[in-house]
Amino acid sequence: MSVTWQSRPHTLGSRVSLLLLRLAGWTPVLEPPPMGGVKFVTAAAPHTSNLDFWPGLFWKWATRIPLHWVGKRELFGFPHGIFMRAVGGIALDRRRAGGNFVDAAVSVIEREQEIVLLVAPEGSRGQAGYWKTGFYYMALEADVPIAVTALDWPRKRIGIVGYVQPTGDLKADFVRIAALLEGVRGRVAGNETPVIPRPDDQAGPGPA
Repeated sequence: MSVTWQSRPHTLGSRVSLLLLRLAGWTPVLEPPPMGGVKFVTAAAPHTSNLDFWPGLFWKWATRIPLHWVGKRELFGFPHGIFMRAVGGIALDRRRAGGNFVDAAVSVIEREQEIVLLVAPEGSRGQAGYWKTGFYYMALEADVPIAVTALDWPRKRIGIVGYVQPTGDLKADFVRIAALLEGVRGRVAGNETPVIPRPDDQAGPGPA
């Protein structure tokens, strides 16, 4: 039986999800969080296909990890909002943070008792020249670690492979993130984005 978040006991739902994940050939990965850690921002990569959603969802259910993502509240209207929330979505009202997405996400992290906030830093399923850095500044401002999540299609491995505590040295911290993702490949290799920050974003938050 696979490891679960904070060693929680498996439920019927998590056992079924784990079985289905393994029948599809996937191995769930979950590095133990730093001692006492219950809040994280997670950067998931490489995100190269819409099909990344399904192993990711079953990994969430199989490990019982409190994985969530945020989106503008307009996406959560009835009836599709029911599904959005069921798969971990949290409606975000940017107006309460002066229109700043990073600050609004930080407010979500601060209000939750435990949360692993998912961000796809490539910003697109297609190839881009760099990662967006909103996830980094969310973690830095909230003073929480970054959980690096790998979507490794060739080896069918999915999950958290390590943690990076942001220091404010963007370039150095990105080197540490890249090291954790070394050798990880997405479903569509040509859509992968190199693990480097936006070149002009060295002094402050960029868009998420």
